[in-house]
Amino acid sequence: MAKKGLIGVQMSTIAPAKMPNFDAYESMARLTDIGYHCIELSQMPMTPENVAGIRRAVDELGMNVSSCSASVAPMIPGMPGEYLCDPDGFKKMVDDCRKLDCDMLRIGMLPMTHMGSYDKAVEFAKQANEYALKLKEEGIDLYYHNHHVEFVRYDGKLLLDIIRDTAPDMGFELDVHWIHRGGFDPVKIINNYAGRIRLLHLKDYRIGEMPMPEGGLDITNKEAMAKFMGAFTGIVQFAEVGEGTIDTPACIEAGLAGGSEYFLVEQDDCYGRDPFDSLKISRDNLVKMGYGDWF
Repeated sequence: MAKKGLIGVQMSTIAPAKMPNFDAYESMARLTDIGYHCIELSQMPMTPENVAGIRRAVDELGMNVSSCSASVAPMIPGMPGEYLCDPDGFKKMVDDCRKLDCDMLRIGMLPMTHMGSYDKAVEFAKQANEYALKLKEEGIDLYYHNHHVEFVRYDGKLLLDIIRDTAPDMGFELDVHWIHRGGFDPVKIINNYAGRIRLLHLKDYRIGEMPMPEGGLDITNKEAMAKFMGAFTGIVQFAEVGEGTIDTPACIEAGLAGGSEYFLVEQDDCYGRDPFDSLKISRDNLVKMGYGDWF
């Protein structure tokens, strides 16, 4: 039998758009109706009710929880939440993983207070590696999810590589859209991180239609020109898998060869379309690509 992975959904695609009326079990049921049976938990409150709803989906719907989310410390000082640096937060995350039969935690982003600074980024990576070692004692692996900011260079070396080399006990959840947006070939980066990636984010990349002002463009109107140029530089969009320019099958195959087990569909913005409709489009396209038995 050919080796294959499991395709699922990053819950950040759904949960924020459905707040404050988000229902964990109902959302899982809708996902299974579409054909997904795997999720990654992010940007949804891990309340006892939501954890119980997800557990019910595991038991009744056959849902698989690939990974939960974690933060080393607040993204911004004073920001409320659960953090690995807090003993109670650490325990809560470990307990949630055990309740959901999950053995992975993933850090969604470099703290905002650490962006733009080599020294602070290295400090973060060292702290993350300490927690990766502590989590291993609990039977849980820690992973780091990239955006485009990690493709800045310091003395010729990519920040993403600096984090990797500074945190040898932490794995990586590579995001193909953000790699592409950072100016690199996702397949090349995935290959470079082989052996450190059990998780891969699937999302596409497209250029949206350029909006033109009604009545044409008045180059003497500075405010109108500023708005126009903002639209010109801001038409890069997230897209349903298969609806953009990324070679998704090549990314999937590179990920599989590099040790990826879970391939999670995520769309940061659906531009007014219902997220479940976007997820169905992505699934239908992945089936057409030949990955129907990965669901």
